Amino acid sequence: MADHTDGLNVHLAHRDVTFVAISRAPLSEIERFRRRMGWKFKWVSSFGGEFNHDFHVSFPAQEPEGQVYYNYGMQPFECEELPGISVFFKDAAGDVFHTYSTYRRGVEAMMGTYTLLDLTPKGRDEADGAMAWVRHHDRYEPAPA
Repeated sequence: MADHTDGLNVHLAHRDVTFVAISRAPLSEIERFRRRMGWKFKWVSSFGGEFNHDFHVSFPAQEPEGQVYYNYGMQPFECEELPGISVFFKDAAGDVFHTYSTYRRGVEAMMGTYTLLDLTPKGRDEADGAMAWVRHHDRYEPAPA
């Protein structure tokens, strides 16, 4: 999703919307990776905090054999991290409200490449599995001519 973010940020800012990515990694790791990728969007760390757990996208390591609450229901543990997007509204008094969340395929709204591929004859071409072809932009082989 992050590769699709910088281009839309200027448009969001002109609609009174701020985009912030949150990861559990320490800020030093986030900053190193952001520099490598050339990303400019705001990216913060929830390292040592409960934000990702509170919004049900990170799961304690001790739950690998049990069920976790994800995508508004209980399901078998898959891994310690799964994708999610949440939206918040801050009113004039400074009160913050959680107004929306989406998970799994719902996060694809952030990925313009998927939207365009869905319009093409081959579509996403996911015969090898969903997202099996996706790489960080600096890890693709040169595109064929």
